[in-house]
Amino acid sequence: MRLPNLLATKNGRLMAFFLLYVTEGIPLGFAATAVATRLRRLDVGPAEIGAFVGSFYLPWAFKWAFGPLVDVFSSDWLGRRRGWILITQVLMALTLLSTVMLDLPAQLGLFTMILLVHNTFGAMQDVAIDALACSTLQEDERGLANGMMFAGAMIGSMVGGSGVLFLSGVTGFQPTFFFVAGCILLVTVVVVLPMQEAPGPARAVVVGSKLAQAGREMRDFAVDSFRSFLGSPGAFGGLLFALLPAGAMCLGLALQSNLAVELGMNDDQVALLGLWSSILNAGFCVLGGYVSDRWGRRRTLFVYLALMSLPVFYLMNELSRHGWIMPVSSTAGDRPPVPAALVTALWIATLAYAVFQGLMYGTRSAIMMDVTNPAVAATQFTAYMALMNLAISYSATWQGIAIEAWGYPTTMLVDGIFGLACLLVLPWLKRSKDAATSDAGQAASAASFTDPLGPKRARRLATALGLLCLAWVPSSLWSEVFGAGKPIVGTLFTVIFIASALFLLAGRAVLGDAGGRTARLGVWVAPLLILLYARYHLNAIASWLPAGVDAASFVAGAQNAMMGVAALAGVLLLRLGTQPWKQMEVGAS
Repeated sequence: MRLPNLLATKNGRLMAFFLLYVTEGIPLGFAATAVATRLRRLDVGPAEIGAFVGSFYLPWAFKWAFGPLVDVFSSDWLGRRRGWILITQVLMALTLLSTVMLDLPAQLGLFTMILLVHNTFGAMQDVAIDALACSTLQEDERGLANGMMFAGAMIGSMVGGSGVLFLSGVTGFQPTFFFVAGCILLVTVVVVLPMQEAPGPARAVVVGSKLAQAGREMRDFAVDSFRSFLGSPGAFGGLLFALLPAGAMCLGLALQSNLAVELGMNDDQVALLGLWSSILNAGFCVLGGYVSDRWGRRRTLFVYLALMSLPVFYLMNELSRHGWIMPVSSTAGDRPPVPAALVTALWIATLAYAVFQGLMYGTRSAIMMDVTNPAVAATQFTAYMALMNLAISYSATWQGIAIEAWGYPTTMLVDGIFGLACLLVLPWLKRSKDAATSDAGQAASAASFTDPLGPKRARRLATALGLLCLAWVPSSLWSEVFGAGKPIVGTLFTVIFIASALFLLAGRAVLGDAGGRTARLGVWVAPLLILLYARYHLNAIASWLPAGVDAASFVAGAQNAMMGVAALAGVLLLRLGTQPWKQMEVGAS
């Protein structure tokens, strides 16, 4: 029997993109729920699990970089987008299968690296799927299609999380890797292989190598994103909003599965909890978007975000009341008895959180579209989504560290309060009056999304990042004053270094020759800022040195060099803060 080309009909297209997004959700659910639960059951600490889940989201934070590669390196024979989807899905399955024989938790580092590569292919697939959707879906199909795509991601997360945990009770954990890979390959066979992508428009003539062309497109992306982010109060507010956690996040990350294991829930019970929370999340996402259309996005989003902290505070209070403060090893012989009321509280908090998070998700995407410049919609919106994934990554990382340092209740208190910080940015997330007025009659023009204050915002952002980079020097020299919070401060500076590196790269692209030696030097310093993450692994790197090399001297020298990099980056950013940034003015070419 010949399988149909689902792109040929409206219903087929809706089903195709629903199933393609299922394959995106499967690996995320597998890591955040199934693997995190398994690792905690193997007595891996919350900090390691948090770092594992956080690293899994990193490729999604940089997926914008894959866009030019997908556009330039493509095959008309396989299909410009279909070819990438086909290849990445096969590579996702192969990388997953390569981990079957690994010994957990002894080889957790190698396991994390392989799944990081696996999720990199997933992020590439996401770029190709979104590009195919843009070129294939009719205008009157896109709203429903986006809803079905999000629902597909939730179903995929449920299959990779709850489905794997249910199955592991029958087959054991390692065989479930074949199940996850099989689900991905099933969509490949049923949807992608029979797919017939319509020929795209004539290709632009590539000047020089394709790799150089991809580089030029990445530069254009950087310039467009930079100008769009700083072009209006709404867009700049969107930048800050995307970088902040979208409400309290701990009950949607590894903390919830860690607690479930510690409170004695078996894999089937954890899976059932995940199943119901996923169903509620998907359903209330649709309802949240529907209500926001009628009552206003900022008003409803304020309520949804505030409500997300309530179940966190409720569970925090219950944990404190029953004295369940610090992580408890699942293999400890002197484990305290688990109060039944705590298990009930976890169920109530998790399901309530799923409702409020679902309400938030649909509305958040819509409000980010509201402040996106239509002239660079794909570029700006993709960058917003990428930054939101970065927020998930650093949240998972710091929470894992905080659980071991402060315990569950304090971590949840900080998360619940910090999650409310994004409410301070909400007043900015509105269109300019010109854009709102033009929408009443016709589509808002690109100029409606910009104002004359772009240069001022660029200078202020450069100055703020410069001061923060310089602040790392004294914080490193006197790091002991932070006590148990030292690793969390380190995570904060990691985010600052990434943001500073991206600013230096984009600033050079925007300023061009006008940036002078400062902007040119910034391009070389930016990768060094990213490499500062190696500060966590200096002792391990020192162990690889040949005999006779003093490890302590190497570590001390490397630490001094890293402080020098941060200080140099800070000085460069402060100098960029004195530039006129005329290239950010409305109408600048």
